[in-house]
Amino acid sequence: MNSFREKVFEVVKKIPQGKTLSYKEVAIKAGNSKAARAVGAILRTNFDLKIPCHRVIKSDGTTGGYNRGVKQKLKLLKKEKAV
Repeated sequence: MNSFREKVFEVVKKIPQGKTLSYKEVAIKAGNSKAARAVGAILRTNFDLKIPCHRVIKSDGTTGGYNRGVKQKLKLLKKEKAV
């Protein structure tokens, strides 16, 4: 059985270019609707470029954090026409 961490990574890998999901939406899809903060903590430790964690944003539409810097997150989202 996959851990919650693995499920989060699987959900995030499936977010198409130009689209975003909120931390809460990722938590729901990974099986725990109350774990939005845990999703953020998990993604903060991800450095695998195959997992596009820059596509995960806050529920209010703001970017939220990014382990490579918020400026880089915005740059990637703009490049993908997600913002």
